[in-house]
Amino acid sequence: MKAEIRANLLARLRAGQPRFPGIVGFDDTVLPHLERALLAGHDLVLLGERGQGKTRLIRTVTGLLDEWTPVVEGCEINDHPYEPSCTRCRRLAREMGEELPVAWKHRDERYGEKLATPDTSVGDLIGDIDPIKIAEGRTLGDPETVHYGLVPRTNRGIFSVNELPDLAERIQVSLLNVLEERDIQVRGYNLRLPLDILLIASANPEDYTNRGRIITPLKDRFGAEIRTHYPRSVEDELELIRQESRADIGAEVPGHLIEVLARFTRLVRESSAVDARSGVSARFSIAAAETAAASAVRRAALTGEEQPVTRVCDLPVVVHSLRGKVEFEVSEEGRELEVLSHLLRRAVAETFRSHLGGMDLAALTDRFAEGNQVESGELVPAGELLRRIGPVTGLAKIMSRLGLEEESPGHAAAALEFALEGLYLMRRLSKDDVDGVTVYRT
Repeated sequence: MKAEIRANLLARLRAGQPRFPGIVGFDDTVLPHLERALLAGHDLVLLGERGQGKTRLIRTVTGLLDEWTPVVEGCEINDHPYEPSCTRCRRLAREMGEELPVAWKHRDERYGEKLATPDTSVGDLIGDIDPIKIAEGRTLGDPETVHYGLVPRTNRGIFSVNELPDLAERIQVSLLNVLEERDIQVRGYNLRLPLDILLIASANPEDYTNRGRIITPLKDRFGAEIRTHYPRSVEDELELIRQESRADIGAEVPGHLIEVLARFTRLVRESSAVDARSGVSARFSIAAAETAAASAVRRAALTGEEQPVTRVCDLPVVVHSLRGKVEFEVSEEGRELEVLSHLLRRAVAETFRSHLGGMDLAALTDRFAEGNQVESGELVPAGELLRRIGPVTGLAKIMSRLGLEEESPGHAAAALEFALEGLYLMRRLSKDDVDGVTVYRT
């Protein structure tokens, strides 16, 4: 099976085809190490903090298996028709010879996964006596009374153990034979099943989890330990958000606001107020984009707005909804909202400088001459906001700078409100926030 993966991986490398589709930000760091481990035929551990895409990466490895593979029909451990290993299949092969029934298994069915929990048993992973078969009259010494666990049922495939340190140490011991001798032992049975399996585990760094550890003999049996990481550039964070955010929420999140959320996530990760050992999951930025989109959908439902488009006024709800996804330092207890709100403002300011920093926005600031003001908020529809602001010379250029090609009221309002928020953060306007109502003035 590992030779099968090696051959398919080499074929894709030579053809320049993608090996791990959907994986973002690992091209020059994690993936070369993973490819070397697979070419070497090593079982491996992916080590990284939460939300770094470890499970997603493991599941993409199944794409390197052959699309279809033959198995003995009805075999619980996917025996190869030419080399059956379980007692049942060997008996059938002797009795039926060339008439041995064969089925075909798709590569997606050759993947098994177990989230390690304290209540996981050896029977779950390896196998145990099946009391039903004993009740049918078979003897305890009959190997066919064994009920196979998840590992042998994934024979000739890939098996993943997520959060391996959470597995009790006595249960980890049951994997030693699987990794080295490539067989299993079940309750004293004289049973040796040669397993053809690739075992991939995931774990958090030792300084992050106190729930357990990988025992030394098991760690020694893994051929490779590969460190994962969070996206290292804003561009990678942006691509990840666009790829993973659900598209069926019903509102568009413009590119400049996705960039705000990407920068916000990076600032939260780098903040001294946040516990660096716990990390800030990629799920944080994805959930932030979905929450902001949901706020726009809610506004459209309440106000009758035709086309929900996310605006700056939809971003503060992210702070309230997602603060529970971040672990703060003990010294910052009680200041969570303040810290996150400050970092969100910084993200908006950085994005504003990136896109509109050198642009002349006098036509917009002139609207606030002679004490005029503009009232916005999460329940102010786009058409109403545009009416309150009035015609703005150069609006098309602002939208172009932000990558907004569609000239709809929702997109125009999103561009103007972002510009107003940026001018406030650059101290060229003032702003008052009261009960979800935002008032911009000079």
